Formats: sequence, structure tokens, C-alpha cells
Amino acid sequence: MATDFLLPDLGEGLADAEIVRWLVKAGDEVALNQVICEVETAKALVELPSPIVGVVSSLRVSEGETVMVGAPIISFGADDLAPESREEDGRSNMLVGYGPGETDHRSGQRRRKSAPAASAPTAAPAPPASSRVLAKPPVRDLARRLGLDLTTVIGTGSNGAVIRSDVEAASAAAPAAVAGTASPAVPRQEETRVPIGGVRKRTAAAMVASAFTAPHVTEFVTVDVTPTVELVEHLRAHPAFEGARVTPLLLVAKALAMVILRHPELNSRWDEASQEIVTYRAVNLGIAVATPRGLMVPNIRDVNSLTLRELADALSGLATRARDGKTAVSELAGGTISLTNIGSFGIDSGTPIINPGEAAILCTGAIRRQPWEFRGEIALRSVMTLSVSFDHRLVDGAEGSAFLAEIGRILADPLELIALG
Repeated sequence: MATDFLLPDLGEGLADAEIVRWLVKAGDEVALNQVICEVETAKALVELPSPIVGVVSSLRVSEGETVMVGAPIISFGADDLAPESREEDGRSNMLVGYGPGETDHRSGQRRRKSAPAASAPTAAPAPPASSRVLAKPPVRDLARRLGLDLTTVIGTGSNGAVIRSDVEAASAAAPAAVAGTASPAVPRQEETRVPIGGVRKRTAAAMVASAFTAPHVTEFVTVDVTPTVELVEHLRAHPAFEGARVTPLLLVAKALAMVILRHPELNSRWDEASQEIVTYRAVNLGIAVATPRGLMVPNIRDVNSLTLRELADALSGLATRARDGKTAVSELAGGTISLTNIGSFGIDSGTPIINPGEAAILCTGAIRRQPWEFRGEIALRSVMTLSVSFDHRLVDGAEGSAFLAEIGRILADPLELIALG
């Protein structure tokens, strides 16, 4: 009898995950807590350890497939299981989130306790070789329509996966007799198709929901931030900031953390279900980070309690983890206001979409040297445009304007950040 390892509850109420990459294969011996695969949820890329010691008999899910919590993803041969991987009633030790007495996230019902091992049904037989070829469902469907056996197609995708262009190329090269009665491949334009999934799919859904639910208002202010740029250079040379990554964004984040305490309306959310405005006590600052898997907005907790050096370290660590796919699920939940820096891409200003569950997002543009009035004369100064998008149900125009103007004033004269931060 084979023992299945079920996809565990990865926290934050997530009901499914996509298998990104398998790190084991059939026949491999697996140690306790050995990472067996990487899965991508709506929140982050997660390494999944095995609670079972044994030999892999089969992989139940292909890379790129999305599975529900509690569904089997890998099987181990029963005769190979080590004693520590079993419990007294014959079940395997699984991760938190499922097992006897746990809640089934799909039905909301309590699961019944598993039957004794002796009466459990045997595992389904391993699928034929063709089904073990790494390929996503649309690619498999195309192969079926073209009459191709996927086992004869050489995959050029990640980890040898067969992708759409591989199937099309194989179909074009195959003799008509091999293709059977399938219709010949239609000449196509040169194009690349990437399935929408993982972080990008969920981010898109969240942004659409935000854009068409919250009435967005965006305001702009252009500021002479020469003193901020000069302060950044002084901090970089100061011993207290040795090893820290000091940028203008650090001072913008610090200014936001200070100013929002005087404008709590921007640190709130609209609760449609209860018809209440919820004002947050803590300020958890979300930082928009562009990653290979799409936009992520992890947040720094209680940002207004951090010193300038602590904030510098927090920003640097947060961005690194996000780009490396190591962001913790907890960092992606609970944000109260967000900050995005499009200036890093050379863009002067923008109208960002509010992160769902928040009231506002501050946007910083590129800092450019340009002529500017300074002390009654025209001088070459460092100038930046700031913008803020806010939910007009929660924030009046006057309040949003005051918030943005105050941040601009501090960046034009950032000594307040040193005196109070």
C-alpha cells in the first residue's frame, strides 16, 4: 500500500498552490524534512519539506499544475516508510492544516478520522509514461488534437517540460501518416504564450478588484529634494550606517511613517461587509517590489517604531527576500499603506492602484537635475514628483492633499527626520 503526502495548509487561509518545481523523482530516498518541491501560492514561493521518510513511488502532480489543499501530490512506497514517519493509527505524519479533525478548506466541514491502515484502499496505479511528461494542460490538449504522443516530443521548457512551441515543431516535422487523422498545423504568427498563474494571476485579480471597487483619486506634487539627496550622501559616509543601503527611498519611507500618524484616515480600510471604516493602530508599510514572478507587496511591521538605520536594514532585507522568492507568507499580509518607487525605472510620475484592504499608496518618481527657482534665482536642483492615490470613500481631498504636501515639505528640508527619527 502506498502512502500519499497531501498538500498542506500553508497558512493565511490559502486554499490552493501551484507546483513550481519538483526536487525529487520516483525512486529517490527522502529524509525527514527534506525539501521535496517548491510551490507558489497567492502570497509567496514556498519550499515544502517532507514529513515522511521513505522512497518516492510516484509524483501525483506535474510541475505547473495547481492543486487544492488536502489533495495528494506525491506517493511513498509503504514498505519503505521509516517508523518515525508513521503515527500509532497507521497514518503518515503530515504538516499542519490537514489530518484527522482538521477543517477541509474546500467544504468547511471537519474531516472524519482516517480509517485504520488495514482497511484503507490501495493507491491508484502509477499513470502511464506519457502522463508523466512535464507539460501543462493546454499543451497536452494541443498534442491530443494534433495526434502526437508527448513521450516522443523533446521538451525545451524549464526542467525539460514540453511547451507549446515544442508540440507545434514536432507536429510540423511529423509525416502525415504519423499524425493520423489530425488536422495539419495551421501556419502561425511568431508569438510566445505564457500561461497566467501564480503570483501574477492573483495580483491581476486583486488590482482589478481594487480599481473597480475603490474610487481612486490621485494627486501630484513636485518637490526640490536637493537637501534629501545631500543627506543621503552624508548618511552613506557616516559610521552609524556602515554596511547599510541608504537611498532617497529610505527617507521617503521614514517621512511617510512620521506623517501618517497625523493623518490616520490614510491608514484605514473600508469594510463593506460590516459597513464600517476600520482604522489601523499599527502602520505596516508595504513596499512594491518587481520580481521575476510578478509584483509583490511585502510589508514592514510597525514601521513608525523603527530608527532610520533599522528601517534601512528592513527595506534592504525585504527587497532581497522578495526578489529571491524567499518572502514569508506573513510578510505579505496585514499591510496598511503602501509605497512604490517607479523612479527606479526612470519614470517621472504615475497613478498607482491602491493595494486591496488599504486606503492609499504613495508613489515616488525619478529624481532629475533641472532648473528650479532657489532663493530668488534659477539654479540646477534635484527635483522629484510624488503622487498619492487614495480611496475617496475614506480620504477627503483636503486630507489627501495635506498628507502629500507634508511629505513633500519634509523631503525639501529633511532635518526633521534626523531630529525625530
